[in-house]
This record gives sequence, structure tokens and C-alpha cells, in this order.
Amino acid sequence: MPAYPPSQDPKDLSPRRVAIPDGTELWRCHLTAYRPGDFNPLPAHPHFGGGRFDGTDADPYTSLYVGDEPVTALAEVLLRGMEFTNGSRLVPRAMTERRSLSRLCTVEPLQLIALETEEDLAAVGQDGWLVEADGRADYPQTRCWAQALRRSAPWAQGMTWQSHRCRPRRAFVLFGDRCGPGAVSITPLVTHDLGTAAGRSVANQLLSGLKAAIVPPDGEAQRWSASDV
Repeated sequence: MPAYPPSQDPKDLSPRRVAIPDGTELWRCHLTAYRPGDFNPLPAHPHFGGGRFDGTDADPYTSLYVGDEPVTALAEVLLRGMEFTNGSRLVPRAMTERRSLSRLCTVEPLQLIALETEEDLAAVGQDGWLVEADGRADYPQTRCWAQALRRSAPWAQGMTWQSHRCRPRRAFVLFGDRCGPGAVSITPLVTHDLGTAAGRSVANQLLSGLKAAIVPPDGEAQRWSASDV
């Protein structure tokens, strides 16, 4: 990890730009109680909890985390810190009972900061730590870097990086204060409730290539075993 804070001078950072066109399909694993396209309106605490690139009171933007494929969205949420046991990873059902997997679609081109390659990261004075740090103890620092990158790139509507839980697929965060009110659409609605047998079945098919699965309730257990992963 580069053990230093980002420069406060925006001119010291040179983020690379990448565009995603309108009509780009994105996927989100989200709390079922919220609509798939809702941005998280709550800023993270400056030191505790929160996500990798959330806004804070110092820069209180709303955020939306998505993946380029449904398996990416699942892996980014469900496989954090998940270790292999006997060659597979079993996701506790409690992690998924209130979550859904939903499709989004961009309705306008979006300009993003690219953090996908070593060259992209070097352009902003960083390395893989910025997009791979798993420990929540690091997130206050990655959020600080996100705010510095936003200052250096006022054109940026979000950022994209290679998901280290689902390489080489892409993960994204969109900035609510810089995306138009209709930047993403949920029409036609495609969503899978992971709290249902049907939703778990879809998720487990997607996760099978990653040797992972959601543990089913007892009623489904007789039709499933760890060897299916």
C-alpha cells in the first residue's frame, strides 16, 4: 500500500478517462427494500463502516455500485473475505435473504475515471491497493483517495476498476451528484429475489464457476450439496 495521503492539489493527479455508452447493461446486488436504481443517499462515517468509494460529510455525494455482469455484482457483495473450505465457498443464507440481483441500463453516455490497469493506477499515483484492499480499516483511506480523484476530474461521473473478486470483469461506482436524474433505467425490470428458492437457483448457477453457492434452507437441502458447487 502506498502509505501516503493523496495530494490536495488536483493538478498532481492525472486520471485517465473511459466512457461507457448509453444502453450499457449493468447489474446490482442490493437490498430488496430499495429500488434497483436508487443511489445510496447516506454518506459514510469518515472512519467506520461504509464502502470503498463512498461519499462522506467532507464530500457528500450519493453512490451506486454495479458490475458489468450479474456474476460480478454477486461476487462483489457476497464473496468479500469469503475463504474456500474443501474447495468451495458457501455463502450464509442470512447474507442474501434481504437482497436481490437486478439489471440496470445506462440511458446516457457516462464518463468514468479508469482504474483498471497498472498504467491507470500509476496515472493517479496509486497501485492495486486502491481497488483491492479488503479490510474495512483501509476504506477511510480509499474514500479519501476517491475524493481527491473527484477534485482532479470534475468531468468524472464515476469510476471503474477490475473486480478482484471476479477478474477480469469490471466493477463501477457512479456518482449521484454528477449523473443525470435518469442516468440509469430499470426498464424492463429484471430482478431476482435472493430470498426465494428461484432467486437462489439463479444466483447459484452464476456463482458455480467461482466455486461458490448460497446455503439453502433445510427444505431445499435434500436437492443440494456442497459437491454441486
